[in-house]
Amino acid sequence: MKRVVVNEKWCLGCHLCEYNCAFANSGLKDMAKALKGKPLFPRIRVLDGGDGITFAVSCRHCTDPICVRSCISGALAFRDGAVTIDKERCVGCFTCILVCPYGAISRDADGAVQKCELCLKNGTGAPACVRGCPNGALTYEE
Repeated sequence: MKRVVVNEKWCLGCHLCEYNCAFANSGLKDMAKALKGKPLFPRIRVLDGGDGITFAVSCRHCTDPICVRSCISGALAFRDGAVTIDKERCVGCFTCILVCPYGAISRDADGAVQKCELCLKNGTGAPACVRGCPNGALTYEE
């Protein structure tokens, strides 16, 4: 299964992956209308590692995901090589946030959880964060 791979040597820390992710998952066609003046809830985050190193953090779609095993409502599932969320089933306990060793799960605007789902539901091919990275720090590969 393909995954988003991060090369921190190429990351500029520009946060464009976050903007592209938030836009792709907004359901709107106009980026300005989707993001301007609104809080962002991207499913990928750029962190500062110090010493001029920045890197993106997103779900690694583990083959034996502890987040799926710890989900008390069954909202998280491992399907077709990717960890997915059924937001209707999420009860907002945030256990998955606590157990994820990579810090890749976060709260969304509605109080449920969110994480990278590789833009599989968006039907855009490669994830929006990868397509929007100006320096090629994010790739989508096996």
